[in-house]
Amino acid sequence: MRVKNLPLWIVVMTKEFTEALRDKRTLGMLLMLTLVYPAVIGLILHNMIDRGTRTGKAGIALAVIGGAQAPTLLAQLREKSVKVVDPGPLDEADIQALLREKKVVGVLRLDPEFGHYYAEVRPAPLALWFDSSAGSREQRLEVESILRDYANGVAGARLEAHGVSPAVLSPLRLERYDTAGGGAGSSARIGTMLGMFFVPVFLFGLSMAIDSTAGERERRSLEVLMAQPMRARDLVVGKWLAASALAAIGLALELSVAHAILSTLPLEEIGLSWRLGLPMLAVVIAAALPLCLFVGALQVAMAMNSKTFKEAQASATLVTVLPMVPLLAIPMLDMSTQPWMYAVPVLSNQTMLQSVASHQALGALPWVLTCAVPLLLAWGAVAFAARRMRSEQYVMGI
Repeated sequence: MRVKNLPLWIVVMTKEFTEALRDKRTLGMLLMLTLVYPAVIGLILHNMIDRGTRTGKAGIALAVIGGAQAPTLLAQLREKSVKVVDPGPLDEADIQALLREKKVVGVLRLDPEFGHYYAEVRPAPLALWFDSSAGSREQRLEVESILRDYANGVAGARLEAHGVSPAVLSPLRLERYDTAGGGAGSSARIGTMLGMFFVPVFLFGLSMAIDSTAGERERRSLEVLMAQPMRARDLVVGKWLAASALAAIGLALELSVAHAILSTLPLEEIGLSWRLGLPMLAVVIAAALPLCLFVGALQVAMAMNSKTFKEAQASATLVTVLPMVPLLAIPMLDMSTQPWMYAVPVLSNQTMLQSVASHQALGALPWVLTCAVPLLLAWGAVAFAARRMRSEQYVMGI
């Protein structure tokens, strides 16, 4: 039977897709993930940029006790945008109370004998008090760097006064050369971040996949569809492609929104860059289409193998969590790119994006594995679902 000369699987797909667009739950999930998910990532990066540039914007507040003994030190601190605060004499308890207020990054206390030791060319005692739980590690390290530079400057001046070149303090001169071209390191970090954008693919068409299989079976409307003159494969393929199409649309919208958000952020402030244009986004989406087909087939197959709607939801939760394991484990283990990674769905898309973003040359094998493996798995899932659909025991819920 054909309607308007269209194959039956297209009729089923159109019917399921139209019903999904009328479902507020499905549209709500799609809207939330395509807008909220990229916005959350953008907010996290914005906070990272704000923390990374806070030192330059607001300066560093440092309490200095006994600073009158070292006016040149105070001058160098102020020259480096450090706001020097004189709290007066404080004992250990007062210093701890001051640090708990988190108004200063630390307390620099010069020993009363600092000036005497300094005049005798002996190591002048001073102490830096700080609270490591205050979240100001970068600012504290900058203060310590200023103190080291000041000490090296004093040592060099003393040597030069005695006719010794300050170069004796630097027996080695290390020069660094970064061979990574075009910001490859930052591109790799962008690739790792983008890998998490593929996870919502498992959620875009989930509601429709479950409702059109386990839901219809529970409502007994599946029996009506099976009574129509069509093959079980046409019915399964239609439902599969409808779920996959919704996942593909959601992924395209999500990456487009992410591109619009991240393009406005000054990622260079934290060592990142966003140089992915629309052609690159198109390549990323095209390479992920087989993943969308696999996800849709897997969800339809698992939902058909479930007796109830709730059981299908429980199975779908496991399917959603599993892809995140390699995405989190590979960076934690600091593993280099291996050929087998291109054969693992989701991880293959992340690995390929990292390679492309870091301007690494890819052969034909990574592209073939990234596209072929999900398609083969999708074919197996569809064949399993069609076999289940032909079973009377499944349709009757026995």
